[in-house]
Amino acid sequence: MICGYKGTSSFWIVKWHVPKMNSRVPSMKQMVVQKRHTFAAGLKNERESRRIIFFKIKSMITKKSMMKQMMTVICSATLAACGSAPAVQPQSEYQVMTISTTDRELQTIYSAAIRGRQDIDIYPQVSGTLTKLCVEEGQTVRRGQVLFIIDQVPYLAALRTAEANVEAARAGVATSQLTYDSKKELYAQKVISEFDLKTSYNSLLTAKAQLAQAEAQQVNAANNLSYTEVKSPADGMVGTLPYRVGTLVSASLPKPLTTVSDNSNMYVYFSMTENQLLDLTRRYGSKDKALAEMDSIELQLNDRSVYPQEGKIETISGVIDTSTGTVSLRAVFPNKEGLLTSGGSGNVIIPVRKENCIVVPQSATYEVQDKVYVYKVVDGKAQSVPVQVTRVNGGQEYIVESGLKVGDTIVAEGVGLLREGTSVQPKTNE
Repeated sequence: MICGYKGTSSFWIVKWHVPKMNSRVPSMKQMVVQKRHTFAAGLKNERESRRIIFFKIKSMITKKSMMKQMMTVICSATLAACGSAPAVQPQSEYQVMTISTTDRELQTIYSAAIRGRQDIDIYPQVSGTLTKLCVEEGQTVRRGQVLFIIDQVPYLAALRTAEANVEAARAGVATSQLTYDSKKELYAQKVISEFDLKTSYNSLLTAKAQLAQAEAQQVNAANNLSYTEVKSPADGMVGTLPYRVGTLVSASLPKPLTTVSDNSNMYVYFSMTENQLLDLTRRYGSKDKALAEMDSIELQLNDRSVYPQEGKIETISGVIDTSTGTVSLRAVFPNKEGLLTSGGSGNVIIPVRKENCIVVPQSATYEVQDKVYVYKVVDGKAQSVPVQVTRVNGGQEYIVESGLKVGDTIVAEGVGLLREGTSVQPKTNE
């Protein structure tokens, strides 16, 4: 159909276009069949695409599997080649040393207790109240110096009573002497009997005995009075003062008034085992020779410093303590500067000289389960040998007791890199 507007006239021109009869319009059945064919073609194309993707994936998997198999074959061949090839040990150069003997001075250390030459506990000899402390703790005192004063009043009274008794006894003796002399004259004139004479003589003897008794009591009273002044029995240093003025003291006190330590020379006590004592005795021949010929010893203080003056062993106990299996020794050290204090502790260092011994450096040894080994060079190869050693010089050197002999060659350095049977080429000094 065609519609139009022409000119100014008010009319429309309309033409209808009718299709030709021979042009075919698809029916509903045809349309359904056409859609089915189209769906089938698309499904076929999708299946074909999936099949192509599947074959591509399968091809990739096959390639990877082949690559794995090839790598496995290559590795197996490589391992087989490595296993069949002989191991070649590189021949490295090592510092070696030839065993010989030398002399060394060892230091044996023993725990020690330091005591004053005299540690005197001061107890009062009389009972009474402390009236004065004449010293301070830590003060240096001389022999005879007064340390404490106990109440003297009762003892002064006792002394005066004793003195009065002595005077009375002396008067009694004088009276008895006069009586006896008179009786003696009368007996000579035969005025009295012999009995009266002897009786007067016995009275004189009794008076003299009473005088002696009174004099003894006077001495005792004077001593008791002197004991009220507690004096130092020796030169030394005052210890602690547990009792103060006003304390009632007596000879049965649980603690001493103080302790005076004679620190001019200090005694240092230490112990040796029975085996060490036997070795010491065999080395010198006897204990007396050991005490006379042993070198001076050193004392290491509690702060690890070494005491500047050397000491000497004076005594060795003749009895072994059955509970510890040790024997006690005593050494003496001078203490002019007062550095050592009674009650302190330290270590005694005793030098021991060993002659013709085998010494190896610590670097030439290694330890396995608390056993020490060295590598001895035998026919150009390293051979591990166990050795019995004694550590010296702070552990930097070992004295070999057994396991090596003079003339043996051992590896001196780098033993941590060695293994049993390793070829050893001695290092040459350039």
